[in-house]
Amino acid sequence: MKLSRIYGIHSVQSALDYSPKKINKAWIDSQRQDKRLTQLVEDLLDLGIEPEKADRKKLDRFAEGNNHQGIVIEVEMPEELSESHLKDAVLTLSGAPLFLVLDNVQDPHNFGACLRTADATGVHGVIITKDNATGITPTVCKVASGAAETVPVYQVTNLARTLRWLKEQGIWVMGAAGETTQTAYQTDFTVPLALVVGAEGKGLRRLTKEQCDMLVKLPMLGQVESLNLSVATGVLLYEAVRQRSLAG
Repeated sequence: MKLSRIYGIHSVQSALDYSPKKINKAWIDSQRQDKRLTQLVEDLLDLGIEPEKADRKKLDRFAEGNNHQGIVIEVEMPEELSESHLKDAVLTLSGAPLFLVLDNVQDPHNFGACLRTADATGVHGVIITKDNATGITPTVCKVASGAAETVPVYQVTNLARTLRWLKEQGIWVMGAAGETTQTAYQTDFTVPLALVVGAEGKGLRRLTKEQCDMLVKLPMLGQVESLNLSVATGVLLYEAVRQRSLAG
């Protein structure tokens, strides 16, 4: 079980909204009283969790010097699944699989946003790299707004090897790359698919790109060269939803 401390009014409220059963303990500033904090305390008491009163120094230490706004909670974090879990999932899926693959994505805000979109679009799982990438963190969970609890996240050691295995199972590997000429709107998203998106500012690594069956881009009609990673991922995943709903 992976435990982590979450702090701040909005982060604690998010945990209460989306994963209340994962909260184990709570601490509040013994000197602070305001309506928002009082409401959080009442919500915690309703769960059977009585917050422990603490001085500001203790809360500062728990929050590693960040702004905790008078409240810190300990929560059980969702855990990344292994390559063997991924293989089991692929082999037991019915219908056309849809996986999102993130190649060395390090920004927890982008990862959290991708998880939220993955949940909304019915993605069967998100595959991430073990090294040089963010895993599931409190920030990821906050941005994901509950999706870190609902979307399986598979952490793999060798992404190129994993992509080769997916292809052996009949899953097409599609990479997002701005330098290609083929747009997403010229591409079939109804096939069994693993959509691969590269890291912020770097794109797909060479070895990852070599494993892709096809590369696609989004048309850029203005002056900027690319979209934010999570925004581009959202557009591509919803193109999959659109095509699959029409194919019905």
